[in-house]
Amino acid sequence: MKTILVTGGTGRLGRPTVERLRAAGHTVRVLSRRTGSGLMTGDLSTGDGIAAAVDGVDLVVHLATGLGRRDVQQARTLLSATPAATHVIYMSIVGVDEIPLSYYRYKLEAERLVEAHPAHTILRATQFHSLLDKIFSLKLPALFAPAAMLQPIAVEDIAARLTELVADPIPGRAADIGGPESVSIPDLARTWKAARNSRRPVVPLRIPGKIFRAYTAGSALVPGPPYGTITFADYLDGGVSRRAGRPSR
Repeated sequence: MKTILVTGGTGRLGRPTVERLRAAGHTVRVLSRRTGSGLMTGDLSTGDGIAAAVDGVDLVVHLATGLGRRDVQQARTLLSATPAATHVIYMSIVGVDEIPLSYYRYKLEAERLVEAHPAHTILRATQFHSLLDKIFSLKLPALFAPAAMLQPIAVEDIAARLTELVADPIPGRAADIGGPESVSIPDLARTWKAARNSRRPVVPLRIPGKIFRAYTAGSALVPGPPYGTITFADYLDGGVSRRAGRPSR
């Protein structure tokens, strides 16, 4: 068993990841700017406490994320304090090198920093179910849905894959993972509408520009067999805890 530092361990993906790692018998330190039971106090923005947090760990799972340039700075701060022999697993997003979103550009820059660390694994996953839920929940007059395909995945499925990678790290880039279904965004909106008893109409959109073209070209999808097992409908009906076993390959 290993001693692991998880950044972002109190976040949406961090919580199920920490639970799975501890259930597997690992000793887990959870990095947080707060102090409390089970937390390792440190600040990736300033560097305070980071050297102590990584001291003596076998592996770092970097799940903390910032906005824009902050994401890059946090990765740089963490990596500068992490010994070369300590393996770093970095969580990224499918399509960061093809979809010209500004957030993705910084995420890709952070990937490049991680690639310079001698012992590393980069895992890219598709969009979280919870992100789509949040977007569809915006107080707008309609559910505006670009006519493109997505392959959303549950955080519980990603946590399962991260736990596998901790046990058996893959040097470099691990295979991308996505959810069990590739579904059009309008159909995802209709699924959300039915589950949430919303009366707002679903309005499919075609949007000009490079970003929309990248999505319609499939840049946010993972070819081959899906990794995840929890569908967006499962997530919406609260069935995640029942379905969140080890995902199929």
